[in-house]
Amino acid sequence: MNIILKTPTTDYAEDIWQFREEILSSNDSDMFAGCGTLKDSLSPQEWINCVTECNKISNEGKAPSSTYIAVSESENKVVGIIELRHHINTPVLSLWGGHIGYTVRPSERRKGIATKMLNLVLQKAKEININRLLLVCDADNIGSEKTILKNGGIFEKAIIIDECEMKRYWINLSEV
Repeated sequence: MNIILKTPTTDYAEDIWQFREEILSSNDSDMFAGCGTLKDSLSPQEWINCVTECNKISNEGKAPSSTYIAVSESENKVVGIIELRHHINTPVLSLWGGHIGYTVRPSERRKGIATKMLNLVLQKAKEININRLLLVCDADNIGSEKTILKNGGIFEKAIIIDECEMKRYWINLSEV
């Protein structure tokens, strides 16, 4: 499946909302990683407005970020959402949040979409001069770990946050 990353717009409002509903009904423990406020938004437009503003925010302990919808070219369907944080100079992001968060639509998982999304967002990181990125996943999230490794992730260490073991990886774009 070929995918492209797009800035969220109202053209995809209905599909973004269906994506949200599918995640809510899946009972996924990692739901909404990289989706910003999608879980709590009252409408697709509210979420689109929020992620648009997050591109500008650099206060209140938040880093500016770019959120993209991953769209299947053949179906013109939202299959994932990925967020690129422009820096990790906050306590949470520098420890376990990292530069990138992402979620693949439950019905589209295990098709290599996360690997493609991450690869595409790494190109976006290069464009804004982020050359070294921290990615973190739950220690038992084998799919995320494989995605990170396929994109050049180098294991740094495991950490414990709120009794949850997480693995930290770095991707150095000058080496990928």
